[in-house]
Amino acid sequence: MSSRPLFSATIVISLLFASLAVTAQTERPARTADAAKALKNDPLHVFSQSVQALSAEVTKSVVQVLTAGFGLSDKNEKTDTAYLAPQRGIGAGVILSPDGYIVTNAHVVQGARKIRVRLQGLEKQAPGEAPRGPIEANLVGVDRQTDLAVLKIDMKALPALALADSNELKQGQVVFAFGSPLGLENSVTMGIVSATARQIDTDNPSIYIQTDAPINPGNSGGPLVDVDGHVVGINTFILSQSGGNEGLGFAIPSNVVRNIYEQIRTEGHVHRGQIGVFLRTITPDLVAGLHLPVSDGVLLDDVVPGSPADKAGLKVGDIVTSVGGKPVDNVRQFSLDLYSYKIGQKAEVSVLRDGKATTFSVPVVERRDDPMRFADLVSGPENLVNRLGVVAINITGELKEVLGGDLRIPNGVLVAAKTPTSSLLGEGPQPGDVIHSVNGTPIQNVTELKKSLRELKPGAPIVLQIERSGSLSYLVLDTE
Repeated sequence: MSSRPLFSATIVISLLFASLAVTAQTERPARTADAAKALKNDPLHVFSQSVQALSAEVTKSVVQVLTAGFGLSDKNEKTDTAYLAPQRGIGAGVILSPDGYIVTNAHVVQGARKIRVRLQGLEKQAPGEAPRGPIEANLVGVDRQTDLAVLKIDMKALPALALADSNELKQGQVVFAFGSPLGLENSVTMGIVSATARQIDTDNPSIYIQTDAPINPGNSGGPLVDVDGHVVGINTFILSQSGGNEGLGFAIPSNVVRNIYEQIRTEGHVHRGQIGVFLRTITPDLVAGLHLPVSDGVLLDDVVPGSPADKAGLKVGDIVTSVGGKPVDNVRQFSLDLYSYKIGQKAEVSVLRDGKATTFSVPVVERRDDPMRFADLVSGPENLVNRLGVVAINITGELKEVLGGDLRIPNGVLVAAKTPTSSLLGEGPQPGDVIHSVNGTPIQNVTELKKSLRELKPGAPIVLQIERSGSLSYLVLDTE
């Protein structure tokens, strides 16, 4: 008797829940759609959608760089000698102009005999046509000091990214690294700017943007972009104990990239400017010892006699406060600001002298020790020496003056630039070297240099006597 009411109550409760379930199922789609719509307007979804949109735009301009060549390998377990082996490399690059100019790292293309690039969306042609595959790229020029290279592909109307002003970059700013880490094409990672002007080597004035955006081998040459999709740097290297990402990635600032890119694109090489000063960053000890009126800036240690700085009126002991209107806090910043000036332009250098602010207009001139200063003297293809992989020029009386004094041996030819055409092993001649002889035969001009190389028997070693920075030495080069 007592079980029936309980059974009836159970049935009633079950029917009630069933009714509620049906009602809920009827109302759920409308409520879920409204909730989802409202949810997508919250900051997290807005941020996610913004990153997606940014990635979709930037990846159109990021290329995968594929290289092929030969290099020395010591992985032969049976001998202690190195041998020549095929080598392939993968890096990244970014399109900076619609007519096909691409910037990447110099180490990505170093030693490459063949360079190709792959860009998402460019492999396919019109509907119905076969895929195009990687595109051949020409090496326009390389600057190993900044580790930058410029490539060119024969295409038009390409999606190009703009270079930002890296001086405006702030610590903590959100950035994105694009590239092909470990060969994984079209990858993006996110992080922040850890430091805006990091100097890795105290003997090298080069500065880098430090970021914790994950960077791995293969990211080299890819862009580091801001939230506007503008390039703030070119990813270059990492500091790692494991070989992988540890949050210490470094990129070349976009202002340096712009200077190198424009010079290589227009002239095929880089000119480096200077004004003839030696500086040091002001420290508390300098302030205390010299009773300086400021605690930051740079102090002129020396002004080279007869230099542009000397002629403009700068003096030892002047405190440089700004270059081109931009404040200078240290030597790194001074070098970076001066880097933006082209040869022949005048830099407005503001200094404190005896407590008074003064501005000097100082012409930027080419460094006399820059070996690439000779590249402009090349007159045509007759200067190309393919066997050595160099561009050489005859030494004239005027050129001897440019070299800064008498040569140890009066005859010879000057190496103006290097090319990727050499098939020789060993350290080849470098820009600025003077080649005096080939296997003991004196060389008077480029014609004689080519003739001497042609007369060598196949497989014979090549011994060049060169003069480098006033010192004579022999270079021994072997054929493949």
